[in-house]
Amino acid sequence: MLLVHGIWNTAHWLLPLARRLRTAGMTPALFGYASVRGGPAQAVPQLIARLRATRAPLLVCHSLGGLMALQALQQAPELPVQRVVCLGSPLCGSAAARGLARRGGHWAMGRSAALLLRGFTHWDGAAQVGQIAGCVPRGLGRWLAPLQAGSDGTVGLDETGLPGLHDHCVVQASHSGLLRSPAAAQQVLAFLRDGRFTH
Repeated sequence: MLLVHGIWNTAHWLLPLARRLRTAGMTPALFGYASVRGGPAQAVPQLIARLRATRAPLLVCHSLGGLMALQALQQAPELPVQRVVCLGSPLCGSAAARGLARRGGHWAMGRSAALLLRGFTHWDGAAQVGQIAGCVPRGLGRWLAPLQAGSDGTVGLDETGLPGLHDHCVVQASHSGLLRSPAAAQQVLAFLRDGRFTH
């Protein structure tokens, strides 16, 4: 199992979730990448190479990490990944990112800007993809763009859905809080084991 972090973070941000997964008997490894300086042009080939080398069948991804994972699986559909859990990933594109870009902050997203702004239209890959969204609106995103129909403070609930998702659930957590939430960790475990969240 490989854990993938989001923008402006490092692999250390994943440690709280990794500890919970390890306690439950999983063996998570962390994948770090340069989210601003490198972006998907650098990170996606690195992720593909890591997945080929480890044959990891499971991915757990926070925020931008989910978009990186789906792009990697699109580019290398032969990878043996069976299930992907996204936590607060703006799979349809990020309104907060668009708001930041309108305010001249395109540079802050660096080489990941285009992927965050664009997102995906659907998912039709072989891997089962599940999304865990947060609904506690604490985060910078709400100051950058109006987030409709609830949010985790950075990503709107409507941005977390995507045609082709295997399952979707909502937990009481903010965007960064998804990595520390016991409820989110339990949902991650449920999807990795059963391909479904508990509803």
